[in-house]
Amino acid sequence: MLAIEVDGLKKRYGDLQAVDGISFSVNKGEVFSLLGPNGAGKTTTIEILEGLREKDHGAAKVLGLDPWTSGYELHKMIGVIPQGFKFLDYPTPREAVVYYATLFRAKVDPDELLKRVILDEAANIWFQNLSGGQKQKLGMALSLVNDPQVVFLDEPTTGLDPQARRAVWEVIRKLKAEGRTVMLTTHYLEEAEELADRVAIMDHGRIVALGTVADIESKFGSGQRMTVRAKDDLLRYLKDNTRLEVKGDGRAVTVFLRDKADAMVAMGAIEESGAEWDDLTVRRDRLEDVFLRLVGESGTEEKGSD
Repeated sequence: MLAIEVDGLKKRYGDLQAVDGISFSVNKGEVFSLLGPNGAGKTTTIEILEGLREKDHGAAKVLGLDPWTSGYELHKMIGVIPQGFKFLDYPTPREAVVYYATLFRAKVDPDELLKRVILDEAANIWFQNLSGGQKQKLGMALSLVNDPQVVFLDEPTTGLDPQARRAVWEVIRKLKAEGRTVMLTTHYLEEAEELADRVAIMDHGRIVALGTVADIESKFGSGQRMTVRAKDDLLRYLKDNTRLEVKGDGRAVTVFLRDKADAMVAMGAIEESGAEWDDLTVRRDRLEDVFLRLVGESGTEEKGSD
């Protein structure tokens, strides 16, 4: 069953094509992460799916509804945490939950909801005195007041310290365990690796990779590679005396391994070279390596286009 369906979606702001004909779907009960540099079109896509922006072309459905034409009905079934979630300074988390429950005409136990997002210990602290992580967890609590089937989290851990970020991760895992669909945008590749069932990488309004993290690493990665800290004399030796694919930057030499036999050849050649080296590592491309290969350092902050 599909929770979100996007087909040929486009959105333009003047001369900027923020979203350029993207298509993807999100299964019910999965965590789907949308990745990309600033200006890639992530937030515009999310806001269209939330019913906050009107698309120019294509189709978008959330829980079978068009977010723009059926927004009132849809908003009763989704939860949203926007970028940089903020609230009034003086309400406490418990008061904020009660206020939101009144708006949604929902029957909610504030203490139970705050416990679900690991915020019960701060239930009576004014919002302005909460830590960054506690504020984000309150945002999650408010997004759950209406018992949503789909939750949109737009960069929910930006600016948080590692401990607070992992506390938010735990809440997201709980949402998935409850059977909710989570649409997550993030700048943290590790976050997507930890949480997402599938990811889509966007760049300049288009999706350039889509699938599980393992699928994307396999399809777009360069496989395993061996790296040693060494100078270019080792690089020259390997190029002259082996058929291995190698590269270096004057500080380290990397050997790309097609199979296990290449690893044995590389180790033998390194030892025979007589060059000074240390700090040997063998690793496979991770999502971050693939991300940088696909989008590089592209993308600058564009108002309304991220």
